[in-house]
Amino acid sequence: MAYIVIVNPAILSTPGTGIPFSGAATATVLVAASMTLLMGLYARLPFAVAPGMGINAFVAFTIILRDGVAWQTAFGMVFWAGVLFLLISLTPLREQMARAIPVPLRLGAAAGIGLLLTLLGLKAAGLIAADAVTLVKPGTLDHRAVFLLLGLVVSAALMRRNSPVAFLAGIFSVTIGAWALGYARPPAQLVSAPDFSSVLFKLDIRGALAPALLPSVIAILFTDLFDSVSTFMGVATASGLTDERAEPLRLRQGLIVDAWATLGAGLAGTSSGTAFVESVAGIRMGARTGLASVVTALCFIPCLFIAPLAAAVPDYATSAVLVLVGVAMFRTASGIRFDHIEEALPAFLTLVLIPLTLSITQGLLWGFVAHAALSIATGRAREISVAMWVLASIAGGLLLMGR
Repeated sequence: MAYIVIVNPAILSTPGTGIPFSGAATATVLVAASMTLLMGLYARLPFAVAPGMGINAFVAFTIILRDGVAWQTAFGMVFWAGVLFLLISLTPLREQMARAIPVPLRLGAAAGIGLLLTLLGLKAAGLIAADAVTLVKPGTLDHRAVFLLLGLVVSAALMRRNSPVAFLAGIFSVTIGAWALGYARPPAQLVSAPDFSSVLFKLDIRGALAPALLPSVIAILFTDLFDSVSTFMGVATASGLTDERAEPLRLRQGLIVDAWATLGAGLAGTSSGTAFVESVAGIRMGARTGLASVVTALCFIPCLFIAPLAAAVPDYATSAVLVLVGVAMFRTASGIRFDHIEEALPAFLTLVLIPLTLSITQGLLWGFVAHAALSIATGRAREISVAMWVLASIAGGLLLMGR
C-alpha cells in the first residue's frame, strides 16, 4: 500500500489545483495511519485504510480543475460526504443502500474508474494529448513513454511473482532512471518535518454547502459506498472472513471506520479514505485480526518525514501504477452480462461516461436512471427494490439540476 504516499499527493497536487504536495503527503499519511489504527482497534479487522484511488482523481481533475472549485471547498465537500457516510453507517441504511444497487452498475462503475485512471496515466506519460477537434490525439513520444514502459515491465514482472512491492519498485525504477539521465532532479534533502500548516484544517465547510455542489457530494458518497462495501465483501469472501451467513465479519464496524476515514480526510486535506483491496496481501500472509492493521498503521508513521523524497518523484513515474490499477479495476467488466440489454446498457453507460466526461457523477447518475427506465420498458419494474427507486429518483433530480 505504501505507493499511495507518493501517488495520492502527486494526483492532488497536479498543476492548477493549488494543493501543496507536502501538505497532501502529510494528510495522506495522517489518514492512512490514524484510520488503519482505528480499523484495527475498533473494528478488529485486518483491513488497511488510506485515501482511495479513483476518488482522488475525481476531486483533483473533475471538482477542482474542471468545475473550478477551490481546493478548500473541495475538501469541505469531502467532509460533508463523510458526515453523511457516518450518519448512514450508524444505521442499517448504508448496508441496505449498498445491497440495493444492482451488481452490473457496481461492476460498470469500477471498470469506468479504471479507464479514468488509465487515461490519466497515459496523459502523464505523454502518450495522449488534448485536441480541439478530435478531443484526444496521440501525444509526442519522448522519455516519458520509455519510462512508462519501464515501470510497467518492472511492476508487472513483480506482480506475476505476487510481490507486495511491485508498484513501489516500478515507481523507484523510473525515478532513479530519471535522476540518472537528468530528466528529474534528486531531492536536496531526504527528510523534513511534516507539513501541518498548508492543508490541515483548511477546508471550507460553509462554502461546500452550496446547492450546486450537492451532486458532487452525492457522487463522493456513492463512490465511497461502492468501494468500501465491494472491498469488504469481496476480500472477506475470498479469504474466509465471513460468518455462517456468508456475510463479512463486523461489516457494520468496518463501514463506520470507513465513514470516519472520509470525514477525517476532509479535515486533514485529502480525498476520501477507504479500505484498500491491497489488504488481501496481508490476509494471504495469515492476518485474521486487527493486530495486522495496528502494525500497518505504525509502519505508515515514518512516512510523515519523507515528503522531499516523494516530491522529487516525477509525475510520469506513477503512470505505470495508474495504468496497472486501471487494469485491475477494469477486470470487473467481465462480470457484466452483455447479452442482457436491460443490464448491459445501464452498466455500459456508467462505464463509458466516467472516463469520457471525467466525471464519476455523470456515470453513476445516468446508470441509475437508465436502469430504472429499462426496467419499466422491459416489464421488470416490480423487481426493483424501493431503495433503488429512491436512488433513481435522486439521480434524476440531480441530472435536472444541471449536472
